[in-house]
Amino acid sequence: MGTSKRLRLATVWLSGCSGCHMSFLDQDERLIELAGKVHLVYSPIADIKAFPEDVAITLVEGAVGNEEQLALIRQVRARTKILVSLGDCAVTGNVTALRNGFTDSAKSILERAYVETADINPQVPTDVPQLLDQARALHELVKVDCYIPGCPPSADLINYVLTELLSGRTPSMEGKSKYG
Repeated sequence: MGTSKRLRLATVWLSGCSGCHMSFLDQDERLIELAGKVHLVYSPIADIKAFPEDVAITLVEGAVGNEEQLALIRQVRARTKILVSLGDCAVTGNVTALRNGFTDSAKSILERAYVETADINPQVPTDVPQLLDQARALHELVKVDCYIPGCPPSADLINYVLTELLSGRTPSMEGKSKYG
């Protein structure tokens, strides 16, 4: 089957640990079956620089923590038919949002990380993306069509949701554990 018949799939990694992408890859031999149904058009596991137009499904891992990520998630939403929050950081903010209760500003986070704890040359780098005042779950910023909870969600659950979406069905999470 040529790439023109396959649905366009993207994965995005924002502020998170990459565990969700590792679970995605843990589908093992099911990835071969998935590869026959989709064309991977954007992902941290592929060297693609710009988010493309006309994407059928995008899986997004991580919370939105900085201005670059906010611009990217808005672009992803505009160019994606079905946007999926993948994992607890995307669904709730999880670990990334822990910073929300401990500081008055994004500036103090950077000063704590780069100045107060530095042994040599304490300074905030100039090439660090501007942090948002608080890390946010995806649905707080853009419309989300489907949620896959878990930290990380199991490969089985990711495969189930993708299989349902690729078949044109809405996945039922009733009775589905985030662990399998």
